[in-house]
Amino acid sequence: MFDCNDEVRSFHDKKVALPTAEQTEMRGRRDANRDRLKLGLKNAGDPKPIGCHSQGSYAMKTMIQHPQKDYDIDDGVYFKKESLEGPNGGDMSARRAKEMVCDALRDERFSKAPEVRANCVRVYYNEGYHIDVPVYRRVKKTTWFGDEKEVFEVASGDWKESDPRAVTKWFEEENKAQSPADEGADQFRRVTRHLKAFARSRESWSGRTASGFIISKLVQECFRPNARREDKALYDTMVSIRDRLNGSLVVNHPILDAPLTNGSEDGKVKFFREKLTEVIDNLGVLFASDCSAEQAMKAWGKTYATDFFVDLLPEQSEETGDDSVVSTVTILKEGRQPDEAVDKQGGGRYA
Repeated sequence: MFDCNDEVRSFHDKKVALPTAEQTEMRGRRDANRDRLKLGLKNAGDPKPIGCHSQGSYAMKTMIQHPQKDYDIDDGVYFKKESLEGPNGGDMSARRAKEMVCDALRDERFSKAPEVRANCVRVYYNEGYHIDVPVYRRVKKTTWFGDEKEVFEVASGDWKESDPRAVTKWFEEENKAQSPADEGADQFRRVTRHLKAFARSRESWSGRTASGFIISKLVQECFRPNARREDKALYDTMVSIRDRLNGSLVVNHPILDAPLTNGSEDGKVKFFREKLTEVIDNLGVLFASDCSAEQAMKAWGKTYATDFFVDLLPEQSEETGDDSVVSTVTILKEGRQPDEAVDKQGGGRYA
């Protein structure tokens, strides 16, 4: 397979992973939102939360760049069940709990007011992204053996069992267990980001393909690590996921005894499989013995619908048409200056 390790890593670092500045900005918004919520609840005389915990891709550190900054931060608020009482002393309904949180989050500075949604309260920001605040209650239950255990329930149409913190723990454990050591550290997380970026690479795919959570679960099932070749780890994982989905389109929740998919013929997962098949076929050129750097860069560029990879290619000489100078990424890897010409013929780019 034509070696594009450096180029794939560079694409991840520059075009997929969130820049530090955006991470810092979102963390600040999250913390300010928590402060606003706690103060709003206090001023209204409503129950005090027992904690706030980030969840989803923000907590798993798998958020990816979006050109319109359409970021979704999930930050749950937790209460004791006994503190959430209804008007007649019974349990507060899931709907009322969300309305209580929504009221506490209102701020005249928002151009669009927070709103109650099916599974959370959504807070909008002018910069393009939003914060979703799911509302949880901690419930103490007795097992068949007489033992007491704590479970968490989210305010949805009704209260239903959910523990996103357990999902975050699951992902972190999988990343640590499955990623190669040393230079391959965190590869599981990076490949997850890559596949999420692929799934969102075309605007026309929006709403038609698998969710980020489903993709994360598929990576956990099908990850193929490679300590020295991230491009190969990514390609092999793509093939493994495609083959797994050829066997079944059902994807189960990693913690709860429930499916993430909608039946055995989930349309969004089927769409994701179809697009994976197309890109795997397109990347087949990487295995040709005469594959050129230009062909390789075009293949990876088509994968993500980007010019990033092609832009790494050297420009042809106006006098000779010679394009034998290697890409900037390869030059830097070998510790040479960009103006040193190198003959690419027979140059060890296969493995």
